[in-house]
Amino acid sequence: MQATELPLRDIHLPDAISWWPPAMGWWILAVLIPLCGYLIFRLYKRLTRKTALKSAKKQLKSLKLNEQLTKQEKLIALSSLIRRTAVSLYPRTEVASLTGEAWLNFLDQSIPIKSFNSDIGWLLTNALYSPADSSHYLAPLFNLCETWLNAQKEPKT
Repeated sequence: MQATELPLRDIHLPDAISWWPPAMGWWILAVLIPLCGYLIFRLYKRLTRKTALKSAKKQLKSLKLNEQLTKQEKLIALSSLIRRTAVSLYPRTEVASLTGEAWLNFLDQSIPIKSFNSDIGWLLTNALYSPADSSHYLAPLFNLCETWLNAQKEPKT
C-alpha cells in the first residue's frame, strides 16, 4: 500500500471545554465566600458593638479617676450611671419607678453580697441630699457598683 492510498484522516481535536456548567469546586466556592463574608461581618459587629454594660464600665472607670469632680458630684454621677445602666439592661416597667429601699433591694438581687441596702448603698439614693462628710464611703461605693456591673449579663437581642 502506498501512503497516498491509506484511509487516514486528519487529527480531530476535541471541542473546547465549555464554561457552563462549572465544576463542583466552583459551586462550593460560590456558597462559601458569601457565607464566610457574612459570618465575618457578624463577628465584627458583635465584637465592636457598644453595649450599655461596656459603656457603663468605661464610664465608671473614668468617673473613679476624674479628679476635677467633687465627691458630691461623683456620687450624683455614679447614682445616675447605675440607674441608666439598670434601665437599659432590664425592662423599663420593672426598674424605672423604683426608689429608695425598693431600688436598693433590686440592686442587691443580682450580687451575692447584699451591701446596697446598707450605709454605703444608701448614698446612691440620697446622693443629692447627703452631707459632704459621707464622702469617706465613696471608695467602697465605687467597688460595690463595679461588682454590680460585673455581675450583670448582656440582654439577648
